[in-house]
Amino acid sequence: MVYNIRFFPHLMLIFLTGCTGLPRDQVQIALPDDCPNLSAVSLVEEQNQLGPLTDTHTLACALTVLRNTQDPAVLGTSLGSRLSLLLAEREVDQNKREKLAAEGVGFAEAALQRGGRGDGAVHYYLAANLGLSVREHITLAMRNLGRLEDEMKQAVALNPDIDSGGPLRLLGMLYLKAPSWPNGIGDIDKALELLEKAAREHPDHPLNHLFYARALWAEGDEANLTQIKAELAQAEKLLEEGDWGYNKNSWKNEFAEFAQEFKPVD
Repeated sequence: MVYNIRFFPHLMLIFLTGCTGLPRDQVQIALPDDCPNLSAVSLVEEQNQLGPLTDTHTLACALTVLRNTQDPAVLGTSLGSRLSLLLAEREVDQNKREKLAAEGVGFAEAALQRGGRGDGAVHYYLAANLGLSVREHITLAMRNLGRLEDEMKQAVALNPDIDSGGPLRLLGMLYLKAPSWPNGIGDIDKALELLEKAAREHPDHPLNHLFYARALWAEGDEANLTQIKAELAQAEKLLEEGDWGYNKNSWKNEFAEFAQEFKPVD
């Protein structure tokens, strides 16, 4: 897909509110004339139909509509941030991926300013986009660790069940991967607690089991091997049997990454 859309200054102003060093310019999207006849209000009403199974063209059309709206009731939701994340996760070009994720942060910041602070989804998609936009930049990621943790903790407190335990999953992995004290906020015990809860309360999501297996492996206790293998087997089964749409290929990369680490001696 070719990206090529004009720039909208009103979103530019909110990109860096509280987030350090994110890209300032939008990915431009060139859209054909066959975009569905959508309005911002109709998108909010039908937002549950937009997700990993939705084709990229439709998502880009929807994002374009939200870029143009000034409706405060629409900008106060998590939809723009979620659409940005869905598109960013599919983008193979790192520069464009980071710009889309940064735009998702901007949409979430706008929602917070318009009364969305009590909406766990807004905090969740802000954190997910922020994490995606800085993950390839160590210094930038370190500067944003505090914001990432705060947004994820608010999402866990407000709506831990969104996206099949997404806030639990994200915060657990942050504690697992971040440097430990005194250099960072990494904490294996917190990671284990959150990821075990995600796997237990949302057992149908493959990443919940995979990430819990990763935390168990990181703990370094040989007594965990049987459970690690069971969690990994369940994760692989769910991934292969479920219809995960455009997420499936990227999730396979997560499995491959762990496979490089998890090589226990039989």
